[in-house]
Amino acid sequence: MYSLTVSDHAMIAHSLPDDFFGPAAGLHGATLTVEATFEREQLDEHAVVMDIGRASALLDEALSGIRYRNLDDHPDFAGRLSTSEAIAAHLAERIAAGIPDWHSFAALTVTVVENPRARVSCRLTP
Repeated sequence: MYSLTVSDHAMIAHSLPDDFFGPAAGLHGATLTVEATFEREQLDEHAVVMDIGRASALLDEALSGIRYRNLDDHPDFAGRLSTSEAIAAHLAERIAAGIPDWHSFAALTVTVVENPRARVSCRLTP
């Protein structure tokens, strides 16, 4: 199995209006570090998992929809909580949709690092 990981970050605002989330129930900002890991059983015809520039562009495109946005007002999060897990799934779906040969990959894992002590991941398979 081969993998390629690229990373970037996004600044967002959101609230998690449920007592379950304690102080995070109120509106707050977050700087999220995001990693996208692309996996293949075999390397492609160029002996790579994917072009690093293309992988970085896919992540950047996915993040551009949430950067500097209040996710409480984002249509893709209407009616649902914008937890780190939900954000990871949102980004993974966007990235996978941008891969024309998605069927040739084994998996895509998007990891959202909320702070140095907490990270979540969403893993998609074709």
